Amino acid sequence: MKISIFLILFCSLFGTYSSASDCVVLLHGMARSEHSLSKMEQKLSDQGYFVVNESYPSTKHDIETLAEDIIPTSIALCPDSTQIHFVTHSLGGILIRQYLSDHSLSNLGTVVMLAPPNNGSEITDELKNNFLYKAVNGPAGLQLGTDSSSVPNQLGPPNFEVGIIAGTKTVNPILSQMLPNPNDGKVSVESTKLEGMSDHIEVAYSHTFIMNKDDVIDQVIHFLEHGSFERPD
Repeated sequence: MKISIFLILFCSLFGTYSSASDCVVLLHGMARSEHSLSKMEQKLSDQGYFVVNESYPSTKHDIETLAEDIIPTSIALCPDSTQIHFVTHSLGGILIRQYLSDHSLSNLGTVVMLAPPNNGSEITDELKNNFLYKAVNGPAGLQLGTDSSSVPNQLGPPNFEVGIIAGTKTVNPILSQMLPNPNDGKVSVESTKLEGMSDHIEVAYSHTFIMNKDDVIDQVIHFLEHGSFERPD
């Protein structure tokens, strides 16, 4: 659901939304749109969160430009004086790391990352000179290598509370051959990890579909509410 300026003005005038509800900003992955997170959006809304789910041109600009464009715009759609959380898929996790490395949010809550290439991806290393890869993934895709100069590896440890969910199942065995095991077909489990992360779990899902799995969404909600993932007793 896109949240229009008209809707926010209407609600502020007639009091039809609760400013007491926390806001969750969703950031989709590379070459995806807000529709890829529509199920996440609906379930978070059902839990009472005010959800902002906006598309951004992930294949048109570099990471720095994308972060400065989409994140302030999304934050501005949240109700005033509410705590703001972020739930990201893949590239979205790098965007919020990039943004928070340069900006502070006094009302920042927690961040949950799904399948983030936090230490880059060997797929970028292998295919960065391939014409088709460059055409499909754009400037941001070329910044996701595993070398020390890549954007993810330049950002350093997070200065915010973050939980990370990594996938261990692949639907693309060809790409998986370029990655250390275990991996989700795009990113290895090891690459998702961050020094100083609050929690980390693995789930048997692929990179492409991880955000639509009910138990993953339940884990996202648990982290937003408790600051940790749920584990069997």
